[in-house]
Amino acid sequence: MAGPKRVLLKLSGEALMGEGKYGIHPPTLMRIASEVKEIVASGVQTAVVIGGGNIFRGVAGATEGMDRASADYMGMLATCINSMALQDAFEKQGVFTRVLSAIKMEQIAEPYIRRRAVRHLEKGRVVIFSAGTGNPYFTTDTAASLRAMEINAEVILKATKVDGIYDSDPKKNPQARRYRSITYLDVLQKKLQVMDSTAISLCMDNKLPIVVFDMTAHGNIAKAVSAPGDIGTVVGAGETAWA
Repeated sequence: MAGPKRVLLKLSGEALMGEGKYGIHPPTLMRIASEVKEIVASGVQTAVVIGGGNIFRGVAGATEGMDRASADYMGMLATCINSMALQDAFEKQGVFTRVLSAIKMEQIAEPYIRRRAVRHLEKGRVVIFSAGTGNPYFTTDTAASLRAMEINAEVILKATKVDGIYDSDPKKNPQARRYRSITYLDVLQKKLQVMDSTAISLCMDNKLPIVVFDMTAHGNIAKAVSAPGDIGTVVGAGETAWA
């Protein structure tokens, strides 16, 4: 899996908050953009899917009594706000970027068309997929798996605030052990909260590896591309092994 030519980076909306509790932290945005610029400059075609949890989370809205479908659509619109912010940060770094939305909004984004997305990637542009799958009841994790397969990405880079997948919460258990690699089935059976089960199942059915890594350390996005097992955990069809 060394040296993929096309990757999909999955960012949570919370990744844009920095140390804040809400919204977008511009210095964090620019740091992410500068790191993506590094891998694009090395010739890696890069797509991005970003969540909207820093602005609105559909599931949370539904638990407060809101209609789940309406809440999910609001969450999709939150991802569009994040995508536009990310596009602005990329372009300030000199990286050509296109936002493709699963919900039509021609004034601010292109409609999602698979062949158009692939063509942008071939031209060296970063493609940001916004509005999830365009359907309620599906997470942006599932959108990331779906889009990665549609564009024939070789790996999903799942950026988190933890340096991989552990057998228990490392913040609560100092004895927690990190997996260097783990199978899709083990992730599902052990109910490890990496991505939702639909996303993991999609990746398993299509043998698409996932690299889970800590994005808070500078340079880790490039390392996740070049040496995935060294800084995170690889989810795939191979064997489960400890770091």
